[in-house]
Amino acid sequence: MTQTPQQHVDDAIISRHSIRAFLPDPVSPEVITQLLEVAARAPSGTNTQPWKVYVLTDAIKQRLSAAVLAAHDDPDGATKYVQEYNYYPLKWNSPFIDRRRKVGWDLYALLELTRENKAGMHAQHGRNYLFFDAPVGLMFTIDRSLELGSWLDYGMFLQNVMIAARGRGLDTCPQAAFTQYYKIIAEVLQLPENEMLVCGMSLGYADNSKIENTLITEREPVAGFVRFLSQ
Repeated sequence: MTQTPQQHVDDAIISRHSIRAFLPDPVSPEVITQLLEVAARAPSGTNTQPWKVYVLTDAIKQRLSAAVLAAHDDPDGATKYVQEYNYYPLKWNSPFIDRRRKVGWDLYALLELTRENKAGMHAQHGRNYLFFDAPVGLMFTIDRSLELGSWLDYGMFLQNVMIAARGRGLDTCPQAAFTQYYKIIAEVLQLPENEMLVCGMSLGYADNSKIENTLITEREPVAGFVRFLSQ
């Protein structure tokens, strides 16, 4: 049965979830270029298009992973490497902290990692810096002169990247985990001083044999976050 345009779009959005184990199958530069061309149709205030993307494969991806993973494993890393901007709030409150804890413990439960297994949790978090074995790593930067509105625009671009990837049978994992190590990333990639790291992203084909990829996060029903007003 032929799908309608609505079904194609809805399926791409609904089927997107963070993948934490990838197959080694390569993704061609042509496919990556195509999906980024589509993603760049994201709206931005006065067409400022604040996004810049670094596509990492092979040796450069391995070099970056090795450098960041070494910092992650450094016992003094928490004080040596501090993120440049606060992705998360400094003080959490409900329901946000509850949702955060639930997704974390749901993942660890699938991986049979208990609260006492600090080494196991550290190693699992470190897989972020290997791009979860994806063949492609993406790094996103923004010009330091831009303000909050451009960051909102950037979110729409990132969503477009992930949805365009799904439309091509690819999967992704957006990763704020890289922001703690922005100085290392800037050095390896030789980023200009005016560019600020937004986040990283893994891109490739999901390894559906891995238990961690069965995690589907819950969503609040529409009635929980929407009010319909007519007068």
